[in-house]
Amino acid sequence: MGPTDRHDRLRRWQAASLLAAAPIASLSAADAPVAAPPSPPGQQRVAPSALVEILHQRILAGRSATATLETWCAEHGLAEQARVRAVRVHGQDKPAPPEVMAALGATPQTPLRYRRVQLACGARVLSEADNWYLPERLSPAMNEVLDSTDEPFGRVVSPLGFQRQTQADQTFWPPRGSGDHATVLEVRALLRDNQQRPFSYVIESYLAQALP
Repeated sequence: MGPTDRHDRLRRWQAASLLAAAPIASLSAADAPVAAPPSPPGQQRVAPSALVEILHQRILAGRSATATLETWCAEHGLAEQARVRAVRVHGQDKPAPPEVMAALGATPQTPLRYRRVQLACGARVLSEADNWYLPERLSPAMNEVLDSTDEPFGRVVSPLGFQRQTQADQTFWPPRGSGDHATVLEVRALLRDNQQRPFSYVIESYLAQALP
């Protein structure tokens, strides 16, 4: 066998080796594990106690509890239409506690009105509130709406450009109480108009139904 024959055989052997190796390399690439895509951030479950604290901070930072709850309802899909409505609770009038009278600068002779409502979004009752307010610091139109409708207080008095001043706040986990009235957050707040005059004192109980 001459040098030319040996060279041709070597080239044919190298070509055959490459062809034999190609399927193995292709199979190895196909069988290699594929990394799973990361889970979307929105699918990460948040513990209920952490949700309570998030709601707590939102309420404290917000100017209006009604507006804050509407945003919360929309973010967590609590109802098809994220609009908070007030449901008046009649026949449960309460005299203003001494701390409420003092915060409002009211005396026993000061005209004072009381309003108890539930704030609901869809079928969920998100909060219950006791509200004592000074009608003389509201416009006649505002008083008429508050007396005759279930419109949320914060929405009615929004033209006053009011600010909330938190007086006390506390979270509860596990919830305080049971059933539909189980409370996860209580906030006591004084509302002041754009002249810094106090005109309303609210005690708000946020319910477990506010959690998604």
